[in-house]
Amino acid sequence: MTDDTPSPSSAREAASVDEQPIDPASPEEFGLVQAFWGDGKGKTTAAMGMGFRAAGHGYRVHMLQFMKGGAGSVEDVRGEYNAIEAFPRFSYENSGHYGWHGFHDGSDDDEHAARAEGGVARLRDLLADPQIDGERVHMLIVDEILYAANRGLVDPETVVDLIGSKPDDLELVLTGGHDRPDYAADRADLVTEVRKETHPIDDGQGARKGTEY
Repeated sequence: MTDDTPSPSSAREAASVDEQPIDPASPEEFGLVQAFWGDGKGKTTAAMGMGFRAAGHGYRVHMLQFMKGGAGSVEDVRGEYNAIEAFPRFSYENSGHYGWHGFHDGSDDDEHAARAEGGVARLRDLLADPQIDGERVHMLIVDEILYAANRGLVDPETVVDLIGSKPDDLELVLTGGHDRPDYAADRADLVTEVRKETHPIDDGQGARKGTEY
């Protein structure tokens, strides 16, 4: 290292950005449709990470979850819920039923279908009037709706219709499913496949607090 080469610590300091207060703001370029799918871990994580980034700029973010109504393998309160509650301009709601559809875990498949139908009705309302507590929503994350469509709980054509009904300035983020959602991918501006190479679940590792919930 030469005398004029910045040290790692000074380089970090030079590259750092001061924290700024999070004041309400409106994005100038929102309005795209994004879809995250695949058999790898990280679809919801990626969508929520982007949501936190948007909220950090003062934009209003809301997440509506399908499927994830809780399960015996995880605790009732997930870490992301606590984080969202503590973060300004980010909110969530859950339309999932306890357990997993079709997994013979004692949960009622008809109830899964009813909760998914309720989620679709709620999504339709949000797209028609994207407001939470009187604030305009700029980014709407619809978590696991593609998985619900894969499992027949939501009609893929309904998803297509909902995409077509969104306001032009609303960023719509859809996640879920191991099968490519052609119906959504053909209408999305950004499509990301999250592919599994290895996963500890294949060796019997259960969900871990702080990584999976």
